[in-house]
Amino acid sequence: MQTGLAGIRVVDFSDQIAGPYCSKLFVDGGAEVIKVESPDGDSLRHWSSTGADLGGEDSALFTFLNAGKQSLVGASGDAHVERLLAEADLVIQAHGLESDGGGILDAAALRSTYPSLVVLSITPYGLSGPWSDRIATEFTIQAESGSIGVRGLMGKEPYQAGGRISEWAAGVFGAVAALPAVFHARATGHGEHIDLSILETANMIFTNFSESMNRLMNGSPEDPEHAFLAQSVETPSIEPTLDGYVGFCTNTRQQFSDFLLMIERPDLRDDEQLAQFAGRLMRFDEWQEIMHAWLPNKTTAEVIELATLLRIPVAPICNGETVRNHVQLAARGVYGPDATGRFARPRRPYRIDDVDPPPPKRAPKLGAHTQSAGFGSARNSADRSGSPDALPLEGLRVVDLTAWWAGPSATHILASLGAEVIRVESIGRPDGLRMVGGMMAAHYPQWWEASTHCLHANSNKLDITLDLTTPRGLELLEKLIVECDAIIENFTPRVLENFKLSWDRVKQLNPGALMMRMPAFGLTGPWRDNTGFAQTMEQLSGLAWMTGHTDDQPRIPRGPCDPMAGMHGAFAFLVALAERSASGHGHHIESTMVESALNVAAEQICEWDAYGKLMQREGNRSPLAAPQGLYPCAGGQSGAENWLALSVATDEQWRALRTALGNPEWAMDTAFDTRAGRRKGHDEIDAHLSEWSRNRDRAELAAELRGLDIPASEVANQCRLLENNPQFRARRYFETPDHPVVGAMPLPSLPFRYASIDSWLRTPAATLGQHNEFVLCGILGLSSEELRDLEEEAVIGVRPEGL
Repeated sequence: MQTGLAGIRVVDFSDQIAGPYCSKLFVDGGAEVIKVESPDGDSLRHWSSTGADLGGEDSALFTFLNAGKQSLVGASGDAHVERLLAEADLVIQAHGLESDGGGILDAAALRSTYPSLVVLSITPYGLSGPWSDRIATEFTIQAESGSIGVRGLMGKEPYQAGGRISEWAAGVFGAVAALPAVFHARATGHGEHIDLSILETANMIFTNFSESMNRLMNGSPEDPEHAFLAQSVETPSIEPTLDGYVGFCTNTRQQFSDFLLMIERPDLRDDEQLAQFAGRLMRFDEWQEIMHAWLPNKTTAEVIELATLLRIPVAPICNGETVRNHVQLAARGVYGPDATGRFARPRRPYRIDDVDPPPPKRAPKLGAHTQSAGFGSARNSADRSGSPDALPLEGLRVVDLTAWWAGPSATHILASLGAEVIRVESIGRPDGLRMVGGMMAAHYPQWWEASTHCLHANSNKLDITLDLTTPRGLELLEKLIVECDAIIENFTPRVLENFKLSWDRVKQLNPGALMMRMPAFGLTGPWRDNTGFAQTMEQLSGLAWMTGHTDDQPRIPRGPCDPMAGMHGAFAFLVALAERSASGHGHHIESTMVESALNVAAEQICEWDAYGKLMQREGNRSPLAAPQGLYPCAGGQSGAENWLALSVATDEQWRALRTALGNPEWAMDTAFDTRAGRRKGHDEIDAHLSEWSRNRDRAELAAELRGLDIPASEVANQCRLLENNPQFRARRYFETPDHPVVGAMPLPSLPFRYASIDSWLRTPAATLGQHNEFVLCGILGLSSEELRDLEEEAVIGVRPEGL
């Protein structure tokens, strides 16, 4: 029987999505969670995005997020709450983005009273910096983070990523930040305060390191002046078919070449401009005509069959109604009934030792445990022998076989928290994301070292090269596994099978090793060997269904499924690490990319299955606020810099906005006194607001509205964030490792701060094969002569072959 996080005790003061999703992950891992609520309860208890009649029951979304927890009505300072805090390992505090910040716990006082306690604070901007008290919604956070500015057809209004993704992502980042701190506190008796910013989370998952990429494209880390990266959409991406839509991504030149073959235009394979993402944008209308001469004549099923044969990443565009019927998800039993039987819900996105997770327990009624709340399991013993100054995962050694972004982001956070991560590439097949650095070839002769994603995700790691297609390379990898605690990979399942590196083989080499596999679709099922990237997960999970303007097709959110899969994988790995501490032997973890996306998109199936209501994309609007949208302002340049993001979340904020408008007659209509009424009259309100804002200075107008406690912000240029965002600077979110090829490059670090850790990016990303000698000689004991032989045989090297 798996124990996982049994004995870990969590007190959760949060509401809405971010905090409850964080504590849900702990429950899924086996921890005990007690939810402390106000007399009114978590506001999500009474919420339905589609306006469904809840019939007096707690909402399906609340039930999904809070299954298996206890609920008590109380507050910090109450005797029964203080008794629980004295026994707890972790306290979570997070409130809905629409909150005014009231009720924030005093983390310093808590840690002074309970020195071994870990406190996780999830807030819109973090607890420090000039914006820490600013009111916000998911929409204004996306605007300020650079998210909205990256997304949209050229010359058209940009749009948000639908589905409150920033809040879900903050929950999983918070869980991954908190669990190592809990391990460390148990080993040392020293607690931690973790200060997580949803703004920084949104920047991390949505903007694809645009700030850093722009500097690299300018050829200078110090020069942010020329913003090459305007808003755009990917193409090919979601495209019309005879009976609906189908989704693609062509992240590699080979995938795009095969796409041309599929649409019967192999004559275009030598068109170098079309082969490039930027070239297709320059010839967007022409390229659309080329694709749409073929695709709308085929059914979605026919296109998926052809694309799969050519190994082009492909998926149907699913939503809350259709997603559970996908052949892969049905075959793997991803969806199962809620404990009440009211609706279907996705299971946790990982499995340990090929065992399905237990069925969900019931969510608590408000205050059901006010009199009885307590931690029932025996608390795990702690020997307090660890060093308080050590990083939480110090002493852990990991072999990193991951590629692209999802897998490397998982191993990156382990490395940032102290693990020694040894990245294994080959000179014959370097990481595909490394090769994206080809865009920087004009400025960097070693352009394969100039990919922004690699510069971030591979900081704090060692890097070696091994040709695993050779007996000697595979032999050395197996010897390395013997010397390590874990191996992590995210290939399609067939790759390791071709190397005969199965879980049985890993156990034979190292019985204590953890092996985490992160396939796109899982190790079983009819789609097990299909290729999948972040775009594919967004298309299949329903996240794309929720993104885009209502008069346009669904659009992908542009990347968040990669780091979110990485964080779900990292958390699964940490649960297995706790399992190993109890069992004394290694474990196999399967953490799938698609199932992490399905958990983040769970609200859609909750609404459909519980209430028969299909959630739809709304452009820049939201059921949480009205009016909400982008409004043009005077001055500024073209693109993102014209737009003001406004999000009126409460009736009080609407009354304040009326005052700012001068109480015009149209705004005094009593039909607009409620959010529901304003939702119905949104078109009329938008027309008036656009006329009002059009001649106003954007910065002045945003400041005026915020002064009235109305969530409003400028839509940030994603390439000028370090220059223009004082909150990022104050919190030192960007750090500047000095890289041997690109120099001192500002990069996002992590979207949270530990009170005890000054910086996250301790060492710059390793260059290809930089640590061959350190690892192969220093750890495996090879001689200098053996190392030279490996170089001569091209088993190892420091430069990609064929250049």
